[in-house]
Amino acid sequence: MAELLKILIADDEAPARNRLRELLGDIADVEIVSEAKNGNETLAQAEATQPNLILLDIRMPGMDGIEAAAHLQKLAQPPAIIFTTAYDNYAIQAFEMSAIDYLLKPIRLERLQTAINKAKQLVPSQLAAVKHLQPKRTHFSVAERGRVFLVPVADVIYLRAELKYTTLRTKEREYLIEDSLTSIEQEFGEIFLRLHRNCLVAQSRILGYEKRNDEQGESHWVALLKDIDEVVAVSRRQLHVLKSLAGD
Repeated sequence: MAELLKILIADDEAPARNRLRELLGDIADVEIVSEAKNGNETLAQAEATQPNLILLDIRMPGMDGIEAAAHLQKLAQPPAIIFTTAYDNYAIQAFEMSAIDYLLKPIRLERLQTAINKAKQLVPSQLAAVKHLQPKRTHFSVAERGRVFLVPVADVIYLRAELKYTTLRTKEREYLIEDSLTSIEQEFGEIFLRLHRNCLVAQSRILGYEKRNDEQGESHWVALLKDIDEVVAVSRRQLHVLKSLAGD
């Protein structure tokens, strides 16, 4: 007997999930292990049920399918992914050029069977090629102790470059992520300010700034932050950014 292919269905619309469930009922050697209505649920269910394949809708509220796919790649055993979409020709062309499999709604049984037969894991370059189709991501993903944690961008107070990693600080704790400060600044330049060559700070978390003396008596500027007692060093070159923010 063939081993069952475990499938997770991710779509925010119940009729679309029902349609896939009905179609999969006519395909041999597959098992639906779970369903999800958005990107966050998709990652949680993927960790809980460890599917071999996810049928992943692109347009979902909150976290969309492309962002969810990127976070899923950090699982210990990433599942294969087939996107489901009602996208226009421009977007479909992007998938075809990147060799990413997709199913165009309304989904037909024969096309679903063919896609399942050749389903494979995505590689980073494929996701990078269609990233322009994705709205700005809503979360950072952190691989930690065999799990993937999602940290909302809105919860981040600052990000600091530390050797090979970047430290992400929220009100509750620190995380280590692999994203570079440069890539984060390019993606979220309207949210985070570079106050030092090795640090980005969320504009909404800056209370003000002041001059302090270190143990050697040398003076330097620091930014005062909401929700935590820490301060962040401000380079003289970037001091004007804080002053303009404060209206000075």
